[in-house]
Amino acid sequence: MTDISNRTAFITGGANGIGLGIARAFAEAGCKLALADLDAAALEAAKKELSAKTEVATFVLDVRDRESFARVADEAEAALGPVSVVVNNAGVGGGAPAAKLTFEHWDWVMGINVNGVINGVQTFLPRMAERGKGGHIINTASGAGLAIAGTGVLYHTSKYAVVGMSEALRVELEAHKIGVSVLCPGPVATDIVKRSYADRPDAPANLSEKERKFAEESAERVSQILSQSTPPEDVGRMVVEGVKRNQLFIHTDRIMVPFIEERTRVLLEAMPPEKKSA
Repeated sequence: MTDISNRTAFITGGANGIGLGIARAFAEAGCKLALADLDAAALEAAKKELSAKTEVATFVLDVRDRESFARVADEAEAALGPVSVVVNNAGVGGGAPAAKLTFEHWDWVMGINVNGVINGVQTFLPRMAERGKGGHIINTASGAGLAIAGTGVLYHTSKYAVVGMSEALRVELEAHKIGVSVLCPGPVATDIVKRSYADRPDAPANLSEKERKFAEESAERVSQILSQSTPPEDVGRMVVEGVKRNQLFIHTDRIMVPFIEERTRVLLEAMPPEKKSA
């Protein structure tokens, strides 16, 4: 999609962090914005800022709620016209050590990081395909969806799912002239760790006080690292360029290169030997 001006972009998690950075970049590119988020105050602030550059509509939305997603989609298109750029960006981090996870933790992370993406695709894709005017879907995964880099089994699981879904979608949607990109950011200067820690289900009761303290201190250390990482606005510009070029993968840095190389090596070495012809 080389020309995205005058398109309507629907962005989940659009009032904070990477989502807001993407919203700013799409506004600069001339897109109308439908921003969805759970944070009503942040939505209000985003609308006040971005309305100076483009038309903006905001919606409080839990991406796990399919009925609300459909209602918000209708309202967004009534206000701004057909949505042809969908950014499934809402996501959370966090969890617990694998042996301490609960079903509640799994349901929370997978519900937002995976089902939220599914709900966004399933809500808008049939509309886009029926209109026959093309479009683009961007799903936010992570470098953690490409190789194991120590961010925990729960987070890795959710992000691997988004990467696989995006790769498969891209193949199927070529016939509809709908592009698909998967954003796989490395460290980005957002407060996702703190917000996820505050919003997550209660920590498992079987965590010891020492384990609980370690988790809190780790979250604080990661937050400090993130604060000095790639700015969300830079990520937003990368996404806009990725959409214009119809890139499958959008990376923000090269931090995952050694992990991807090691995973590739292990995968290839596990292949059975080639059969020799008779």
